[in-house]
Amino acid sequence: MSGVGPSLHPGEIPSWTVLKFPPDPAPDALPPPYDGSPSLRTPFPILADIYNSVLDLSVPITIATVYAVSVTLLNRYNKSRGNKPWSISKTGAFKAFVILHNVFLAAYSALTCYAMFQALKRTFPNWREPNAFIGTVDALCKIHGPRGLGDAATYDTATSKWVNKNRLIKLDPQGLPDSTDVGRMWNEGLAFWGWWFYLSKFYEVLDTVIILAKGKRSSTLQTYHHAGAMLCMWAGIRYMAPPIWIFVLVNSGIHAMMYTYYTVSALRIRVPQVIKRTLTTLQITQFIGGGTLAALYLFVSYTVPVSVPYEPTETTISKATASLASPEAVATATGAAVAFLKKLVYRAAGEEGLAENIGSVGQAAHGVHTPSPAAHDGARKVAYRTEYQSVPCIDTSGQAVAVYLNVLYLAPLTFLFVRFFIKSYLRRTSPGTKHMTKQNALSKSSNDAIRGVERELEALGKAPEDMEDIPPTSQRGRRGSRNRLAGRPSLSPDNQKFVQSVKIKVNERLEQIGEGPEASRERAKQLAKEIVEKAEKAEKEGNGEKNGKA
Repeated sequence: MSGVGPSLHPGEIPSWTVLKFPPDPAPDALPPPYDGSPSLRTPFPILADIYNSVLDLSVPITIATVYAVSVTLLNRYNKSRGNKPWSISKTGAFKAFVILHNVFLAAYSALTCYAMFQALKRTFPNWREPNAFIGTVDALCKIHGPRGLGDAATYDTATSKWVNKNRLIKLDPQGLPDSTDVGRMWNEGLAFWGWWFYLSKFYEVLDTVIILAKGKRSSTLQTYHHAGAMLCMWAGIRYMAPPIWIFVLVNSGIHAMMYTYYTVSALRIRVPQVIKRTLTTLQITQFIGGGTLAALYLFVSYTVPVSVPYEPTETTISKATASLASPEAVATATGAAVAFLKKLVYRAAGEEGLAENIGSVGQAAHGVHTPSPAAHDGARKVAYRTEYQSVPCIDTSGQAVAVYLNVLYLAPLTFLFVRFFIKSYLRRTSPGTKHMTKQNALSKSSNDAIRGVERELEALGKAPEDMEDIPPTSQRGRRGSRNRLAGRPSLSPDNQKFVQSVKIKVNERLEQIGEGPEASRERAKQLAKEIVEKAEKAEKEGNGEKNGKA
């Protein structure tokens, strides 16, 4: 489509090509570029074979399945032992390992978050540039090629080739995006840090091993999070899905805080309960907010400038040819002046990514073609004009599947959160509720919803573990209420105090009205005494009647 400038088009339905399932395996994930010197983008090289071998689907599927089954079985094992700590957990070596494990993950997560933040910052256009908003959308949607609106390299599923809408930009000899391109998310750090963050999901299962070794129960939320994160990170990096930056950046930031908390706890330093609760809230908020933002990628498109060939009039092309062929123009277009002028031209046009790709003196600008005047002699005259064409955020079926997987992974949490939020909000804003503003109601309803999600997940996780310990009653296999109550988790100290105070007040009131435990015992004794006396009296009367008859 043509137009007067770039524009955003939210709410568009993705094409059927993108909705294809199973997804097209092409293209393979591109390993991070390495120019021979370590940098924050790529501290060290990774071989392409190794990079893609661990991205085979069998790797996360196998590890996630073994992990989930093992946790369920070990939870049952710990419960059968009365949740007593394993002997190894009491050793000094184990305690030292726990501290080092948490310190390592806290430092690694903080470094990943910092590196991804810097990568994100380098991809954004300057806010003073023309069309900075659409340029930001383009930076978040297209992660390959040089920076600049319309300069991205994308994979064309129709031709099964990498393409670029800017005719001045060329691919490498293998037909892949140039590894020297700068200003797009993949080359700026996502390829390296995202891949290692995917692998870290396998290492993080040691969190669960530590919990189980202490004789504690591994929560369902933790099992669900670890197994799901493996698959979501795999899909995002394997198919180079643009929204995966959200997972890497936000999740690494939360993990940096979470493992710092674990480190402090392992050092026997008391941490307020509100901090632990806040971390859980941040995790659930991350799931819901990140999943929603990733899903929006499917329904966003925007327009970019594209050079379209056309046949101009003879007068126009003659003037252009004469200008190009003049001796003065040819004489000045040499050496450093060429590189300098090209940088000025590209920067003036907002093509910062192309400007950075211009080499120093003696180097030709990669992928830039200078039209030859002789090419117009005896051939059809062709010129180019700029039009604006619509492009989607998601280009391939693999990228779409990565988004679907994240949405499916987060759907149960999102459903539970929305359900609890609506119930709490309606209750707090009912006519009978006083002194509750809408802002307070929204805040408290959100907290109630998060607590509700936590309770539901815990109940769901404990159900299969408790099944074998609850004998059925004679009423059609129903479970006994006493055993069902015994299987519930213990109350927190604050709740125990509250329950105990209620019991005391209830007993005092019952004593006042003659229905307390002491009064009940006295009545029971009196009733038993009366029953015994009546029985003795009846026995005596029976014996008297027998003697009279005799």
